[in-house]
Amino acid sequence: MIVESGVADITSGLIAVGAGLAVGLAGIGTGMGEKDIGAAAVGAITEDSSLFGRAMIFTVLPETIVIFGLVVAVMAMFVL
Repeated sequence: MIVESGVADITSGLIAVGAGLAVGLAGIGTGMGEKDIGAAAVGAITEDSSLFGRAMIFTVLPETIVIFGLVVAVMAMFVL
């Protein structure tokens, strides 16, 4: 923290909090979405085992949102 003329600069701390929120909220949202998709995928595979590949794609697809959150966090920490 840099203190100039009695005023503290908290910019880097706020950027770190924003980066943490980006990753954390993206992870929570992904988990909430993936639990329903995973349950449906297991049910579909139980009915017809030939749907395994399609179920895996639908199960992995929401995890890209966490990667986007991580990219936003890295950009906030190192680019701004």
